[in-house]
Amino acid sequence: MTATPHFTGDASPYGGGDPYADYRTADFPFTQLVDLADRRLGAGVIAANDEFFAERENLLKPEPAEFDPERFGHKGKIMDGWETRRRRGAGADEPHPTDEDHDWALVRLGAPGVVRGLIVDTAHFRGNYPQSVSVEATSLPGSPSPEDLLAPDVKWTTLVPRTAVGGHAANGFVVDAGQRFTHLRVNQHPDGGIARLRVHGEVAPDPVWLAALGTFDVVALENGGEVEDASDRFYSPATNTIAPGRSRKMDDGWETRRRRDKGNDWIRYRLVEQSEIRAVEIDTAYLKGNAAGWAEISVSDGEDGRPAVLLPRTRLQPDTNHRFVLPEPVRGTHVRIDIFPDGGISRLRLFGSLTEEGAARLTARHEALGG
Repeated sequence: MTATPHFTGDASPYGGGDPYADYRTADFPFTQLVDLADRRLGAGVIAANDEFFAERENLLKPEPAEFDPERFGHKGKIMDGWETRRRRGAGADEPHPTDEDHDWALVRLGAPGVVRGLIVDTAHFRGNYPQSVSVEATSLPGSPSPEDLLAPDVKWTTLVPRTAVGGHAANGFVVDAGQRFTHLRVNQHPDGGIARLRVHGEVAPDPVWLAALGTFDVVALENGGEVEDASDRFYSPATNTIAPGRSRKMDDGWETRRRRDKGNDWIRYRLVEQSEIRAVEIDTAYLKGNAAGWAEISVSDGEDGRPAVLLPRTRLQPDTNHRFVLPEPVRGTHVRIDIFPDGGISRLRLFGSLTEEGAARLTARHEALGG
């Protein structure tokens, strides 16, 4: 486990003006991967030992933390994050907390997966951020309760050892555990506040569940699909196109900048595993004056497979969900959608089922990751 650029030392006191003016961040190598702790995938903060000043649920809000200098409640300053009370020692002779004293929160990942990097963001926590943080992970089947997770026989794996962090900063950590996890335990030492938590990695679905479903969306994030590359991510990320549910607003889809050449934009996806695709949905919800004009989908089997047309170039309508039943199933591991000439789509759905070969490879990976 390696800390990528994180920030130690005190943040500057807030002096008015832009509350993000001195916010400290860095380029992290893992942020293009899906956030396994995304609320849209079903993630949640299911317990915390203390949330006196600010609720634990704030940790997983999708939007950046906000700061209102005038907002106070009956317990004090209201912060947009998770904030605990100040810890105290055992008595007047020992007023300080011990080295072992700390606060914790239990996080259920929205999709079980392999964690590649974490961001512990202390935005707007300047004089009240933790001295250090640590993060552990475990994998339990079903829907365990907080009591189940805190049982003495549960094995926890350290993803981030106790490490000093900075205030009003995005503290990033590369993770190389190589296992499938379902839950995290986030610890702050000895107390303080964290604004946001992001858990970037790769979804590792349960092959038994997918087999029971039979036909499912083989490119969906929650089922293990992934965006490998895209021509343009100017207005919004390509990963939005395989997020759960329908788009709720324009920036909840994928939109490119306006092209001034004769090219076109595209996204390349990796399916959960080798699948047979039987039906396609292309949704342009909330994209009205900026929807793609036409779309074409190709499929290939293997990294170097020859592309074949899955859906020929087809006219798209704004703010519309388009459905296509294929004349016969098409086999593949990768799919590319080309839009012409630019614009965007909100969602892509590819309905099908795993092939025998794909199911066998997925099961082998699941076992190798400790599933």
